[in-house]
Amino acid sequence: MSMCSSCSSGSSSTKSWIVHGIVAGAAVAAAIGGGAYLVRYRKFRGRVVGIIPARYASSRFEGKPLVNILGKPMIQRTWERAKLATTLDHIVVATDDEKIAECCRGFGSDVVMTSESCRNGTERCHEALQKLDKKYDVVVNIQGDEPLIEPEIIDGIVRSLQLAPDAVFSTAVTSLKPEDAFDPNRVKCVVDNQGYAIYFSRGLIPYNKSGKVNPQFPYMLHLGIQSYDAKFLKIYPELQPTPLQLEEDLEQLKVLENGYKMKVIKVDHEAHGVDVPEDVEKIENLMREQNLS
Repeated sequence: MSMCSSCSSGSSSTKSWIVHGIVAGAAVAAAIGGGAYLVRYRKFRGRVVGIIPARYASSRFEGKPLVNILGKPMIQRTWERAKLATTLDHIVVATDDEKIAECCRGFGSDVVMTSESCRNGTERCHEALQKLDKKYDVVVNIQGDEPLIEPEIIDGIVRSLQLAPDAVFSTAVTSLKPEDAFDPNRVKCVVDNQGYAIYFSRGLIPYNKSGKVNPQFPYMLHLGIQSYDAKFLKIYPELQPTPLQLEEDLEQLKVLENGYKMKVIKVDHEAHGVDVPEDVEKIENLMREQNLS
């Protein structure tokens, strides 16, 4: 696999993403703020920045952001997909590596240099936010290893957060494939009737007494993309690590364990993240099948 050298619109299936989370958020907003809130919701948390965290050092896949995917570095493909979202006022790459920064500047992205001490993408987004010249109300953490991320999903989680003033965080889930049920790299999620997250786990949840996958149950797979209220993101690093977060190694659990609410939308999306080198060939084959260059 070669490294950095300097997309097209989403699939029709994803354009039909399920808006249960947004509808539920609208109901909450109407209850606490009336119809006028819904008319003006774009002004609430109105300025939105997309941040793509990218680090070179990875235990499973060193240099992953720069890996070549059909002629372009993966980070560029993610950036190009994010540019298609209509809710983002600005997009930047946040990295601690000069090779990644140079590559990104080469294809036209703004770059914010961040510390090597950031423990996860949320902390990197937090540091990058402090260094931006303009003020933003919502920060979208766009996973750099999702080169086929759908812009409709980005727009969906932004709007769900704008419509849920009691939430500080929003994210997306899709249907879990049976073969991924016991893969710890595929994070599962359960949601309440109002579209708020209850729990995330690397294990299968819910887990029934038979210990087997129930083909009739709608298990949900967490997609890595998430958005935050900018004020909450500023205090996130001050929150101490929590037991569930440390046990599962999932940063979302620190949010829930501290009593904050997280809005979840369900979307129709094939999860095509790149976790290990073997995933690159899968992505390239899929792109060829869909005539994506």
